[in-house]
Amino acid sequence: MARQATWIALSAAFLLAAGAVPRGQVGPPPHTATVLHVKIHGAALEGNLEGDSPDRDVTIYLPPSYALERERRYPVLYLLHGYGGTDDTFTSRLARLPEIADRLVTGGSLHEMLVVMPNAFSLHKGSMYSNSVTAGDWETYVARDLVAYVDDHYRTVADRMSRGLAGHSMGGYGAVRIGMKRSDVFGSLYIMSACCLGAQLAPQPQAMTAAEAIQTREQAEDAAKGRGLGPSVTLATAAAWSPNPANPPLFLDLPVKDGKIRPEIVAKWAANAPLAMLAQYVPSLKSYKAIAIEVGKQDSLLASNQELDREMSRFGIAHIYQEYEGDHVNRVADRIEGNVLPFFSNNLVDAAATRVADSAARR
Repeated sequence: MARQATWIALSAAFLLAAGAVPRGQVGPPPHTATVLHVKIHGAALEGNLEGDSPDRDVTIYLPPSYALERERRYPVLYLLHGYGGTDDTFTSRLARLPEIADRLVTGGSLHEMLVVMPNAFSLHKGSMYSNSVTAGDWETYVARDLVAYVDDHYRTVADRMSRGLAGHSMGGYGAVRIGMKRSDVFGSLYIMSACCLGAQLAPQPQAMTAAEAIQTREQAEDAAKGRGLGPSVTLATAAAWSPNPANPPLFLDLPVKDGKIRPEIVAKWAANAPLAMLAQYVPSLKSYKAIAIEVGKQDSLLASNQELDREMSRFGIAHIYQEYEGDHVNRVADRIEGNVLPFFSNNLVDAAATRVADSAARR
């Protein structure tokens, strides 16, 4: 069931009744949008061995005209948060997307769209947006369950060319991973400072000592309460990429055991690296209307994102690549405002804009 919606501005119905916003008004409406907080069930997440709920918190931004133009349908951006984040990452932590989007719409520089932000926080602080019996099939949750719910409950343009997928850090990894596999669902991609792009073929045993020491669920829960990455990020990666239903209580395998590297587990992790996967999905990636990659020049993930740019170029996959002055998180709000939302405004097919263009063409 949906949690009670949070209204950020005056009721659109009141504004309409008062005559402040005439029906059919040309140009951006003068009021702000609606932010909803709902629970969206994921059949793909049922039975995950971590015991995380398949009923996920999701924040949904509805644009200013949504409550007024009852016949209009809108494109949708699905925006994935990073490791340790939740569905409020882009509304209160790293950016204030509703205010940003409202400002752009009011200024007339943004085509209106819905923005859907799911909560992928898990036992180990992050799902990795992968497909795992332990952590759940997050690929299918995002591309099937989430999209189906949104299309069923809101007035969307239910077509891949009107759906965008973006994410930051772990969410950037999720965007490129899911994007490669599900071009039948999404039509434009924006990859922000993606993590986990390259295969780690020589893990350092000492770097996994803390994770290897965690043997119980209680210890895992305590570790997840700590700030930063800590051992939880290693456990999250193992839960996503090397699940093992025969290895309770965490149901995962680490690529190191008793100080020794386990090549068979290293191979499983490497198989989940987008740079290793990309060659298999070239036709899928070439089917996108637009793809963008961005990363800060002071980001520790700069080199791997540069390699993603080179690989896409090598295979002839059209895309935009940008580097900017900033680290991993300090410019996210600026990038959302100046780059991400305008990118999708320009590339997602907007039903209203299409009607205007068709009408003009018939004159």
